[in-house]
Amino acid sequence: MTPTTSSTSKKLARSAAALAVSKKARDVVILDLRGLSAVTDYFVICSGLSDVHVRAIADAIEEGLEREGARKWHVEGYTHRRWILLDYVDVVVHVFHHKTREFYLLERLWGDAEVEKVDS
Repeated sequence: MTPTTSSTSKKLARSAAALAVSKKARDVVILDLRGLSAVTDYFVICSGLSDVHVRAIADAIEEGLEREGARKWHVEGYTHRRWILLDYVDVVVHVFHHKTREFYLLERLWGDAEVEKVDS
């Protein structure tokens, strides 16, 4: 991976986090998975307080990143709105209903990752 690619994916992760914050997402964090996973560089993880809130956060991230020219590769979870996953290859965004996030504890699963907390 070149520094350009790495800095671009970091910028994308920070943009996704800022968009989540703009919709009042809770507990927004960026996990740096470079060196820990060959699948992606960063996870952005955030929570919403209801199904409607989760959908609004995911919509804002999708629309905002699209305006910035980012193309998503895969999306899951819009049907049940408990965990919406937006996959941008180098950055994967997880928008959880707060109860679902408590159950899966992705931050604990990736406990070796460097964590950047994003102020909301």
